[in-house]
Amino acid sequence: MPLDPDHFPPVMALTMDGLALSPADQARALVAAGAGWVQLRMKNAAPDLWLATAREVVAICHEGGALCTINDNVEIALASDADGVHLGKLDGDWIAARARLGVEKILGGTVNDADDARRAAAAHVLDYVGIGPLRFTTTKQKLAPVLGLEGIAALLPLLDGLPAWAIGGVQPADLPALRRAHLAGVAVSSSLYLDNSVSANHAAFVAAWSASPVMNVPPSTSV
Repeated sequence: MPLDPDHFPPVMALTMDGLALSPADQARALVAAGAGWVQLRMKNAAPDLWLATAREVVAICHEGGALCTINDNVEIALASDADGVHLGKLDGDWIAARARLGVEKILGGTVNDADDARRAAAAHVLDYVGIGPLRFTTTKQKLAPVLGLEGIAALLPLLDGLPAWAIGGVQPADLPALRRAHLAGVAVSSSLYLDNSVSANHAAFVAAWSASPVMNVPPSTSV
């Protein structure tokens, strides 16, 4: 059930822990900047706080016409009426998550290597994957080995058509090469909040993506 990337924002904007702005205020700033897809990421939050924040962020996003997905927690996504959930490799079984979510919610998964890519394709339950990391980033504490552009591109044929958003240290200057490699988009967190300039930073990613040429021939499917 892969989603059609032509109908989803290419820039997925993630909230961050440890900022002066609360997750809700981050979401407000992102939506005001034109973000069409916000992912709420709250590591180590107490369940009650997480749910209350999720409900607030979902409302902010929906009022602004943006999608809102939850990182790591299917039950929070359901209870907050989020548009879906993104599960990392240690955050739950994809097939069980799809059974719990039903077919209407978005389900994304993380891909860090060839085994992950094959598993994502074989599961037949994901709408998209986040693939990376492109480069080193301090945002994630337990970072998988860096793939770089060539490593990410090499995994795309293994996904059997699943659209992929590049993750991990992505910068606007990376977008032309990522789009030429047939990534569906990018997921970004820390770069959006640099210099407290969410609007300008988000605009830089959108402009870089929009200005990037698209190759006509997609990556071949592995057999």
